[in-house]
Amino acid sequence: MAPRFGTDGLRGVAGVELTPELALAVGRAAAAVLCPVSPAGPDGSGSEGGMRPEGRRIVAGRDTRRSGSMLMSALTAGLAAGGVDVLDAGVIPTPGVARLAGRFGCPGAVITASHNPFGDNGIKLFGAGGVKLDGAIEAKIEDLLFDSAVAGGGVPALGGAAIGTITHDPQLVGWYRDELVRMLPPNQLDGVRLVVDCANGAASVTAPAVFAAAGAEVLEVVAGDPDGVNINLSCGSSHPDRLAAAVARHRADLGLAFDGDADRLVAVDGNGTVVDGDRLLALFASDLRARGELPGDTVVVTVMSNLGFHQAMAEAGIAVKSTDVGDRHILAALDANGWSLGGEQSGHLVFRRLATTGDGVLSGLLLVDLLKRSGRSLADMAGNAMRTLPQVLRNVPVSRRDDLADAAPVWEAVRDVEADLGSSGRVLLRPSGTEPLIRVMVEAPTPEAAAEAAERLASAVRVALG
Repeated sequence: MAPRFGTDGLRGVAGVELTPELALAVGRAAAAVLCPVSPAGPDGSGSEGGMRPEGRRIVAGRDTRRSGSMLMSALTAGLAAGGVDVLDAGVIPTPGVARLAGRFGCPGAVITASHNPFGDNGIKLFGAGGVKLDGAIEAKIEDLLFDSAVAGGGVPALGGAAIGTITHDPQLVGWYRDELVRMLPPNQLDGVRLVVDCANGAASVTAPAVFAAAGAEVLEVVAGDPDGVNINLSCGSSHPDRLAAAVARHRADLGLAFDGDADRLVAVDGNGTVVDGDRLLALFASDLRARGELPGDTVVVTVMSNLGFHQAMAEAGIAVKSTDVGDRHILAALDANGWSLGGEQSGHLVFRRLATTGDGVLSGLLLVDLLKRSGRSLADMAGNAMRTLPQVLRNVPVSRRDDLADAAPVWEAVRDVEADLGSSGRVLLRPSGTEPLIRVMVEAPTPEAAAEAAERLASAVRVALG
């Protein structure tokens, strides 16, 4: 079965599930939905004298996976076949494509599988201006893909001058780098000594140059030599051990790690301690509130954020809004309420007044700026930002994940565990969106208590749904 849109675009094993044929069809369908054109005339040309309407344009980019150029060629061919002019920025972070889409007032497309292994790949689409697509728009694109025996068969054929063009413009990534540097006053990061981990991904073409241009001394670039197969391989935000070692070796002030498409940030303090998205978000929320720049004194997180984060924000007088997993839900809550800050434990942070999506390099710039303004170290600030409660996750294989809501014995076990934990812990059960699994999460005052409670719930799930 062909991949379908999930919480962050369409993903699959490149060449097997996510094939060039599918990417071509996605391009044609995306063109029809995001940049509709006039129906074809009898000669196969556009109905407006064989010409395409003005403004049918999409900006595209990719990360460094070996399959990226193959899938980009197919996707952009499909977009052009659908009557769209494509600006291909080449290798560029996902948030760079979103920012370029905002610059040109058009949709965007990215070939990336983010933090996944190199064999996977995916297609992310942005609406006009670089905003996340809502589910209804993705459903329209899927309808065109899967409603007929031939993927994309529902898309009208265009010919002649109605066909779009594909323009490769490597200077677009330079524009994005310059935009990031302009986010701070000139030389704002003077005197900061740091290490960056680019995950052998798209940050390799932006992060080192951006931080150097902002005034920081980049002591070492970890995983900054992509070869198509080493993206996210024992490096980046999901594996910050190499970064921590480099920070210690150089006695740097801090280290910054990104994922494959550079929309996430995880930091390492001068002591080699990893600072995750929850702690970073706590720092940013408190700083923005102190400066009167946190609308509604509210921050948005997903249900996966640690209970310790909620406790710290309550003590700081900051309200927390929780959403389902996925940055699209965070963005929806921010936009619906006029709030400005949200994020995930994974390091996907959204500064809504500055960007339409999470941007790891932007988050890193803002973090170092915060430290410079405070005159304090990351170890000092992050260590006092919150207390992380021990968290245990269990992925329980089941045969009937969709039956979780009606599994009375499971919810009876949940009530028992919650009664035992009281206000000092938290329980979350949810079905995986892509696999036959129930995800069990427990937070408790001690690792032993969390592990014991998680196993009780996992056993109940196995008995009821296995």
